[in-house]
Amino acid sequence: MNFHGTQVRQQALSLLRGGAKNADVARRFDIPVGTISYWKHMDRAKRGECPGRIHAACPRCDGDLDEAAYAYLLGLYLGDGHIIQYSGHRSPSLSITCCDTWPGLMDECEQAMRAVFPANSPCRVRRKGCHDVKMYSKHLWCLFPQHGPGKKHTRKIAFEPWQQAIVDTHPWAFIRGLIHSDGCRIVNWTEKMVGGARKRYEYPRYFFTNKSDDIRKLCGDTLTKVGVEWTTLARGSDPFNISVACRASVALMDLHVGPKY
Repeated sequence: MNFHGTQVRQQALSLLRGGAKNADVARRFDIPVGTISYWKHMDRAKRGECPGRIHAACPRCDGDLDEAAYAYLLGLYLGDGHIIQYSGHRSPSLSITCCDTWPGLMDECEQAMRAVFPANSPCRVRRKGCHDVKMYSKHLWCLFPQHGPGKKHTRKIAFEPWQQAIVDTHPWAFIRGLIHSDGCRIVNWTEKMVGGARKRYEYPRYFFTNKSDDIRKLCGDTLTKVGVEWTTLARGSDPFNISVACRASVALMDLHVGPKY
């Protein structure tokens, strides 16, 4: 029988808590997968995180919701999130897909999940070129009533009054979530002849791109409320893009949103 020191076990648990897969941790430390699984189970049980053993209060219904974190997470969900109830699972899962190009986005997404659902433990599931930041909770239906069958752009998306009140109070957190999910900050450029010489001009702008008319309207309405000028930019015949190009509005977005990282 092989015995593994406390230091190795703690290193393995640290990776597992960060979302690493059991098989990857097993290969790294040359330890059987069964041992890694047992360590993970015992660690989660010790912290009270085993599925089916948590009877956490609803963050919204019991009045303990971190509204700023929720507004950001709501923006992420409307962009790149989905909720699924797997057969055999007691709780539905919320997944936010984050590109590997922006590890800071994954960190912020996970922090928001922990703030909104302090009794739950998010994890990261590796995909090709991205990760799903994921968590399970029986209260997802309550926090995200926009969930429904089919893709978001094929069904009605509207805020409940309590959601609108939160977004009105924390508009920039909501906008930041939308931009971090389905938006970007880019630098456009053009050239002009000045005094007989060709001069290059660069100017930043923000885009938010989504097929759902309802989600784009929620984004546009919130931008207008915070004083950001925006226009609809069509690619071909599809008006799927909200563009922010006015210098003062870009400066305002830079102050409150900034590029992904």
